[in-house]
Amino acid sequence: MALLRMKNVHIVIPDLFLPQQLAAYASKDMSLPALEKMLARAQSSTLPINTLESWLCQHFGVDEMAIAPLTLQADGLSAGESYWLRADPIVISMQRDQMVLQADIALTAEEAELLCASLNSHFAVDGLHFIAPHPQRWYLQLEQVPALQTHPLSLVVGADMNAHLPSGVDALRWHGLLNEIQMLFYEHAVNQAREQRGEAAVNGVWLWGGGLQCKDVLRPCAVMAGDSELAEAFAQAAGMMVSKTPNPLANGWVAQAGDLMVVWEGLRTALQVADIGGWRRAVQDFEDTVAMPLLAALASGQLERITLDILSDNASQRFVLTRASLWKVWRRPKPLWYYATAQHSS
Repeated sequence: MALLRMKNVHIVIPDLFLPQQLAAYASKDMSLPALEKMLARAQSSTLPINTLESWLCQHFGVDEMAIAPLTLQADGLSAGESYWLRADPIVISMQRDQMVLQADIALTAEEAELLCASLNSHFAVDGLHFIAPHPQRWYLQLEQVPALQTHPLSLVVGADMNAHLPSGVDALRWHGLLNEIQMLFYEHAVNQAREQRGEAAVNGVWLWGGGLQCKDVLRPCAVMAGDSELAEAFAQAAGMMVSKTPNPLANGWVAQAGDLMVVWEGLRTALQVADIGGWRRAVQDFEDTVAMPLLAALASGQLERITLDILSDNASQRFVLTRASLWKVWRRPKPLWYYATAQHSS
């Protein structure tokens, strides 16, 4: 009887290694024996990718960060031949001398539809069409491809919005459009009702991820697991099997042929709203749900290799762990904060 090929697991986890001034405080007293052992015994190298969006586009062969048509498809609509931008609803607030952006607003489907209807009425003469198949994921359909470079929303949350505005030949036109949207929303009935209820008013949209539909999305692995809706959209476009449980060994995956991809986004989501407790819970969930079972499977010979890509601003790293690596007992585990505060080598 032929033996099944041993499995490779590729994990990507943004924001595990925090800035030096925050790392020791955030990870204090955490018990992470499996994760710390993985990091200590693996061979490490620098990784020239800083964002999850870029990582996914590279591995799935999606050119020019054309994420909008791909997630539109995951939201149940066809991108067709049009050019699409994500136009996600945001809250903009003045903090000192900066315009700071917040996202992940608790909107209802009705509120999103009413706000988009106002956008469509206002910008119909410009050939712009907005839709909201999901309350937090809006899209803008264009008749022509703009000369525009944008930044993923995840990079701008909590940061100075003006430092990340769209650039390119058509940038000034789009800056004006974004200002028009802010004025249009300023006294909108939806926002007036939200403010009366003590909820944040939607006072803008963030444009990003623009492009045409990718016709040939790559299929880098057989199965996708984890906690990322964005990664699930990529997996669906590639025809990968998607595990609905975060546990990567659930649903009998080890007994099937093919490799596994795990995308763990909860740490990034927590940091975007300055929720250190949420970050700690996401790290602990990763330890219990992913690191521990995968390390045991590697030690028992069920897996051949674990590749762990840890993304952070200008300091992303790749850790490759094999069964033979586990015997490097002289590489003693170090606390998580070590990787943010010290230079280390393989």
